Amino acid sequence: MDRLLERPALRALQSSHGRQATLNAARAALEAWRTTAAASGSPFEPEAFDKTVDAALEREARAALRPVINLTGTVLHTNLGRAVMAPEAIEAVTSVMRGYSNLEFNLGRGARGDRDDHIEGLLREFTGAEAATAVNNNAAAVMLVLSALAEKKEVPVSRGELVEIGGAFRIPDIMRRAGCKLVEVGTTNRTHLRDFEEVLGPKTGMVMKVHTSNYQVQGFTAAVPPAELAALCHSRGIPFSEDLGAGTLVDLTRWGLPHEPTPAESVANGVDVVTFSGDKLLGGPQSGLIVGRKDLIARIKKCPLKRSLRLDKMTIAALEATLRLYRDPDRLSQRLPALRLLTRPHAEIKAQAMRLQPAVQQAFGNSAVVSVMDCRSQIGSGSLPVDRLESAGLSIASPTGGKRTGAFPERMAKLLRERPVPIIGRIEDGELRLDLRCLDGAETEQRFLEQLTGLMQEPAR
Repeated sequence: MDRLLERPALRALQSSHGRQATLNAARAALEAWRTTAAASGSPFEPEAFDKTVDAALEREARAALRPVINLTGTVLHTNLGRAVMAPEAIEAVTSVMRGYSNLEFNLGRGARGDRDDHIEGLLREFTGAEAATAVNNNAAAVMLVLSALAEKKEVPVSRGELVEIGGAFRIPDIMRRAGCKLVEVGTTNRTHLRDFEEVLGPKTGMVMKVHTSNYQVQGFTAAVPPAELAALCHSRGIPFSEDLGAGTLVDLTRWGLPHEPTPAESVANGVDVVTFSGDKLLGGPQSGLIVGRKDLIARIKKCPLKRSLRLDKMTIAALEATLRLYRDPDRLSQRLPALRLLTRPHAEIKAQAMRLQPAVQQAFGNSAVVSVMDCRSQIGSGSLPVDRLESAGLSIASPTGGKRTGAFPERMAKLLRERPVPIIGRIEDGELRLDLRCLDGAETEQRFLEQLTGLMQEPAR
């Protein structure tokens, strides 16, 4: 082993990865050769050995959390990190990481401050609320509101709004964890104001409305408008909370997207506390935002859970920078990546697909047939679940045709996932499909093309 480590190639690897890591990789490679040689009598090849050690070290050095190219057609993909950050947000994060910051220090008073101060003013500005706070995700925001305002009390919710979102997060479960008693009112498809009137009483801690952002019930339906429910709650002196889930600070119809309720609309309707996500339609980092009445936000901030759910300095920096972009609504669709991807014109994406098709076909050679296709993207992360966006991309199909099975597309998908920057598509109708909606910008497109180099030299394992 000492002689092997003195080889020039392994000395270079020791300089890059350290002696111990190189030694471990060399021992594993030597043991693998011994096992193979014992079975087949293969001679020891030093150059091949060096390459094996090099490949092992490269795999070990590769970060577990890595950038990928999202060609799934889902813009806010939960498994792929949801919203892409704006350059301003990225710069804000790196800036506060380089040294100390005034995270909880008021520069004007020269005394301890509140980390919510960095984003509260912006949230009040865009929602019309009296106060605001933030935690690490919207599920935490909902649980915190319930715990702070209705612990050991009843919380009426329409049966049609007892939602389950990703990760088996269920409204009934979160209420139980928050120490509240769920009171179901109405039916799955129809709930009326009188249903709430009948259950409100001295044991009621708050009334909660949940926006069904990840599904829709259609047909013979009825729901109580927020303004009517707010008026009823206020007449009884009971707080009224609404969870908007995905959340957006602007009217999306301005860019031709379907309407999604905004926190400003909820506040205008008289809702006392509104919760929504910062990393979905808002286009910022993972966070749960809470806006509403000043006295209720103060109670929420005093809840013991608040400290365990608070944001760190990097998230606050990214969130503040993202919120500031909303002060320039005329350029928001160009500066906010999530909105830019959602509003990319079909014609632009189709032209990109036609431009890239020859290069992708060349990369696959005779192993696949690459064709331009029209398709439909989705917003994702429980946002506008039944709405689709006209898009285009590339289909990668078997050259033999015939009966379509999962073997070919699975093999091609694995091949692309194993690139230095993994390419993630979706399998549909026996093909691997690459929706190009999220392949935005010359730099991203060039990075995609670089991953195609030597694509078919080694089959996917």
